[in-house]
Amino acid sequence: MIYGFSLDSPLACEGIIGDGCGGGRWFLVDDEMLKAYDPQSKEVIVLLQNVKNAKKISKSGCDITIECIDKNIKFNLSTMREG
Repeated sequence: MIYGFSLDSPLACEGIIGDGCGGGRWFLVDDEMLKAYDPQSKEVIVLLQNVKNAKKISKSGCDITIECIDKNIKFNLSTMREG
């Protein structure tokens, strides 16, 4: 359990060390926000707001993909921007 989320939740994913950006952190959608959780510092930061109807989150390299009911959202960790 991290930050109140089960590690196998479809709305949480781990940033693997060495796969690009965000290694060692957990990324999750909570309260319509994409958040990053650092297990070492226990710090949570909001990366993106207005994430509505999220079903699943995944990460590949520096890109986080959030599958929502009506669209997919890509967030790039190197630019810290959607798109």
